[in-house]
This record gives sequence, structure tokens and C-alpha cells, in this order.
Amino acid sequence: MKKEKARERILKTAAELFYRQGFNSTGINQIIAEADIAIGSLYNHFSSKNDLLQAYLIMEENEWFRGFEEHSAGISDPGKKIISLITYRKKLQKTSGFAGCHFIKIASETGESIPAVSDFVKSHKEKQKKLIREMVQQYAQNTALDTDQFSEHIFLLIEGAVVSSTISKKASPFDHIQKITEAMLP
Repeated sequence: MKKEKARERILKTAAELFYRQGFNSTGINQIIAEADIAIGSLYNHFSSKNDLLQAYLIMEENEWFRGFEEHSAGISDPGKKIISLITYRKKLQKTSGFAGCHFIKIASETGESIPAVSDFVKSHKEKQKKLIREMVQQYAQNTALDTDQFSEHIFLLIEGAVVSSTISKKASPFDHIQKITEAMLP
């Protein structure tokens, strides 16, 4: 039980630091100090800083999809569910103080220098695209809508809104893409 608590504390601390100040700017000693653990405890749970980064990304991905599921749980209409993804991303941006996407931040910071991380980020974004495609396919039953193209449009609009809102520190890009998406829904 104590091991699980220490692991959770390490992961929570690392997550906050990686997101707030960046992976490269966060040192192991800072994580140890802020998590209030012994160095041995860190290495009992994570073999390296990269291993800790991988655990962070897995945790964030699980929280991302669980959060969207909770956010859209009461919505059965496929068109409204697509719109709920936009409002979910808007909510994530607002609650983070417009700090941006965890995955985009890590990818931009580490590039291809840690292949396991860049592969994970690519996989995460593909899972988001798959989620959108599934919602669009549900919506598009009995229509002539090109689901692959429409799904890609939605994905790119949302990703663009995340970047734009991170720069402007405003939620208005999400309002704009919601209007665009609603107009695109036949």
C-alpha cells in the first residue's frame, strides 16, 4: 500500500512539473524533493526519467479518454456527441489556464529524441482520430458524408483551436470551430 502511495505521489508531482515547466527543465532531484520521497523510492518505481515520462503519458491518456467519456456520458445524439468533444477540449484548456495539450507539449519538447515518446504521442493522436471517426460514422449513417475526410477536418479544427487558444489564452477558437462544425454537419 505504501509503495502505491509513493508511486502515485511521484507520478502526480512529475505530471505537474512536466506540464508546468517542461520535461527537459524538470530534474529528478526536483521531483524527489517536491514528492517528498527518498531517491531509492523513485528508482523502485521508475527505472529512469524517461520511464517516468512514459508513465506520465499513459496516465494522461487514460485521464483524457475517461474525462471525455464522463463529459459526454448523457449524450446519445451522434451530432451532439461530436460537438461535445469540442466543448470537452475547451473545458480542458480553460481548466489548465490555457496551457495547451500535454501530448503536443511533450512532442514539441522531445521531438524524435525519445522514440518511445514520439511513438506514444502519435498513437494517442491516432486514438483521438479514431474516436472522432467512430462518432462521425454513427452520425453519417444513411448520408453521403465522406466520414474519413470529415473526421480529419474535425480533428484538425480541434487541434488548431488548442494551439490558438494556448497562444491567445482565450476560449473563443473553440466557439468558432463549434460554429464551423455545426454548419458542416448535414
